[in-house]
Amino acid sequence: MEYPAEENGFRYIPFRIYQTTTERPFIQKLFRPVATDGQLHTLGDLLKEVCPSAVAPEDGEKKNQVMIHGIEPMLETPLQWLSEHLSYPDNFLHISIIPQPVD
Repeated sequence: MEYPAEENGFRYIPFRIYQTTTERPFIQKLFRPVATDGQLHTLGDLLKEVCPSAVAPEDGEKKNQVMIHGIEPMLETPLQWLSEHLSYPDNFLHISIIPQPVD
């Protein structure tokens, strides 16, 4: 995916979140990578808005892994960067929410 030089990024990022713990097997939408105030949205911002149960509270225990291409990116990673580098050939950012393994 490419964007014009005069724009600072994509208008929308298509994504699909896969989750096994709900009756909906996936969530698919478009998400703006830049907030109205000009700040870049992060993976954590996307998850808090679309799938808040996937993000652990600040003082809580982590219950899920967020995986893209088999890696667990930091929630502070900008969505624009993730879309440019980790989108699949269909231009979607495919995100898996996996319950944290219990040792």
